[in-house]
Amino acid sequence: MPNDSERATNGTRVIALVGPAGAGKTSLAEALLFAAGTIDRQGGPGATVGDASPEARSRGGSTEVNLMRFDYLGQSFGVVDAPGSVGFAADGARAVAVADLAIVVVDPDPARAALAAPALRMLDEQGIPHFLFVNRIDQARGRIRDLLTALQSMSVSPLIARQIPIRENDRVTGFVDLALERAFHYEPGKPSRRIEIPEEVAAREAEARGHMLEQLADHDDALLEQLLLDETPEPATIFADLARETGDNLGVSVLFGSATSGWGIRRLLKALRHETPSPDQTGRRLDVVAPSLFAFKVSHGGAIGRLVFARALGRDIGEGAELNASSGGRARLGALFQVQGDKPTKTSQARLGDLVAIAKVDGVRAGDWLSTGPLPPPLALDPPLRNCALAIEPADRKDDVRLSTALARLIEEDSALTLEQDDHEMRLRGVNDEHLKTVLARLMRRYGVEVKSRAPHIPYRESIRRHVTQRGRHKKQSGGHGQFGDVVIEIAPVARGEGFRFTEEISGGAVPKQWIPAVEQGVREALAKGPMGFPVVDVAVTLLDGSYHSVDSSELAFRMAGRIAMGEALGQAAAHLLEPVHRLVIVTPSSATSKVSSAVASRRGQMLGLAPRDGWTGWDRIEALVPANELDGLEAELRSLSHGLATYEAAFDHLAELNGPLAEKVIKERVTETA
Repeated sequence: MPNDSERATNGTRVIALVGPAGAGKTSLAEALLFAAGTIDRQGGPGATVGDASPEARSRGGSTEVNLMRFDYLGQSFGVVDAPGSVGFAADGARAVAVADLAIVVVDPDPARAALAAPALRMLDEQGIPHFLFVNRIDQARGRIRDLLTALQSMSVSPLIARQIPIRENDRVTGFVDLALERAFHYEPGKPSRRIEIPEEVAAREAEARGHMLEQLADHDDALLEQLLLDETPEPATIFADLARETGDNLGVSVLFGSATSGWGIRRLLKALRHETPSPDQTGRRLDVVAPSLFAFKVSHGGAIGRLVFARALGRDIGEGAELNASSGGRARLGALFQVQGDKPTKTSQARLGDLVAIAKVDGVRAGDWLSTGPLPPPLALDPPLRNCALAIEPADRKDDVRLSTALARLIEEDSALTLEQDDHEMRLRGVNDEHLKTVLARLMRRYGVEVKSRAPHIPYRESIRRHVTQRGRHKKQSGGHGQFGDVVIEIAPVARGEGFRFTEEISGGAVPKQWIPAVEQGVREALAKGPMGFPVVDVAVTLLDGSYHSVDSSELAFRMAGRIAMGEALGQAAAHLLEPVHRLVIVTPSSATSKVSSAVASRRGQMLGLAPRDGWTGWDRIEALVPANELDGLEAELRSLSHGLATYEAAFDHLAELNGPLAEKVIKERVTETA
């Protein structure tokens, strides 16, 4: 193994903490910093390094990625503390993708094991080496073996248990390290004390150690031969195999402890020091062939201004360097900073592996590569699901410009946030209600812009049932040339989804050819608002006849005539309301499938199919059709039914007829809005 001096010159290792919300990732990050001597106390009001923003402290959990750093026995580490809540997970996804190692932090309760499934599958799919850390072991009541059995079904790679707990009166008070064959007793606020392996644990320790060695021997023929000959392998061999299994994604080491009590943290630090892959290994995984920086986040609002957060791979890169950029141009690095929570510190260079913030680097966005040579390929990350939207407007009309500027900055910071706008409203779209609520709070705190928000309008439409023939005449005389246009049109329903079709059957020049497009334009204008107040779709219009005046007819006159004819025809054509229906793909743990199906049915949903989720043990995939008006609050309901795990993707599928009291309610609300 490399010595301390070799490790000190081999770059900064970056550890990403991932897993479900509430598992204790931020507490673990600070426990690592405290055990390494970087901070002199852990947690407490105002003492946390992570979750420093008012929004995070208000909700009691991470709303954005936290970056930290520490040194331990000559090795530098960077920490990416990624939010676990689905509403904020996108903020840390890019940073996690370029980490050397991820630690999946989980609760010791086997019933909550499924909460780790999304994180485990994401790491497996992206090929990111990872550990599993069972936090709050002092609160464990079930068997660790049951927890690992439940977790194994969610992991592609085998889980390698490296410790077994020692219990006294059904409480975990220590552990046996299976690689070292040593037992330790937890000491509050102090390093664990070494003890003899208790007699009642010895048989279980021998069995667990044997299983661990067999797992390692699957990829080490020399170790397998030793086991077959009943030889005892050297600890160095075991640790080398554990490091290789981690780096090559052949296995997932499992350790446990308690972040708030400090239990097991030093054991974890030692494992990280010896087994975290190097930045060079990560560079090879990401196809980095020249000194490069990956920009994983943009931030506005601090005293320094716009900052781009990036990780250096390949080699050290200094302030002022000019690099090739994903945008196609060149980018010159401004001032560089190291980051500890929300506190930046000036530095002259981004050392190999470092997490840095870059000031005054224009044109660089989150997800971009910067390189002295060929650019690495873009990272293939799943786009965030945006299932919630709010229609917003400034509370004070004078804030229009300030609102636009502030939203542009927030959207640049947050890849899960988008802005949609049409003639009727401005819509802010995000992951869920919690996400958008936090964005609005940040908008007010940082930029002083207060907004009014409401649920967006549902894009209802209307169509017709009857054929109607209607004359429309526009005649006006007011000195000089008058206006005269006269048309006869026939309107008819067409199949759902065919849209609008206009044809003409004019004979004998009843309507001059040059004015027929004006008639179509007038007809289209009338379609913008039907008898019920909504746009009209799926209508065929045929221009049959008309008349003109050699002096008073004009393009405007025939446009108005077409508009009048269409408006009057729609009033006679048995208009009916259409509502948009979306096709949903819902993924959920199987334990919640029946509840999720019932929730879909209660929202006028139509089930299309139910099947196991491809490649996921214990998960289902549901396809359903649900009216757009019923999607409000669905994301929150699915979360509550599935411990926060069920998610869905929605896409417009078709328009369906809406009748009865629901249609009457929609029409009444429309009349009230436009009164």
